[in-house]
Amino acid sequence: MLERTLRTSPVTGIRLDPVLTAVLLAELLAPSSELWLVSAWISDVAAIDNTRGDYDSLFADASPRIYPLSEILALLTLSGTDLTVITRPAEHNNAFLARLRRRAEPGHLTVVQHADVHEKTLCGKNWLLTGSMNFTLRGMQVNDEAVTYKISEAAAAQARIDFARRWKDLL
Repeated sequence: MLERTLRTSPVTGIRLDPVLTAVLLAELLAPSSELWLVSAWISDVAAIDNTRGDYDSLFADASPRIYPLSEILALLTLSGTDLTVITRPAEHNNAFLARLRRRAEPGHLTVVQHADVHEKTLCGKNWLLTGSMNFTLRGMQVNDEAVTYKISEAAAAQARIDFARRWKDLL
């Protein structure tokens, strides 16, 4: 298992953007069969910066632009990934969810909204990002946060089992 905790902050200059980009690029190359995004608050944050064309080969409609999180997650559903998003029923999340629903493969997207959601985790087949950070602009660029990146098939599998058990009545 590989594990690293990042303490992000404008004061330290440490941000999670490069880690999020790396895990999403890896997913585009070899998609997980199942992906979970659990976050009380979610915005359509910048996920992959392709303004220099560095990742053109990963996109059928490549263009020099920043790809938002909803678009990358939707692309993964088009590749066969089953995406489950757990979030709060809040106005803040609606724009992200609307964009995701518009772009995603319907049979591969499940959205659960529950008022008590507080956990923050993005989890694939053999990795997870988990910690205090919501997937929002403030969470990724402004707030002081602690986020752990784990590469571990066992830890990721346990998280997915726990999520499925916790949310089974709403899935």
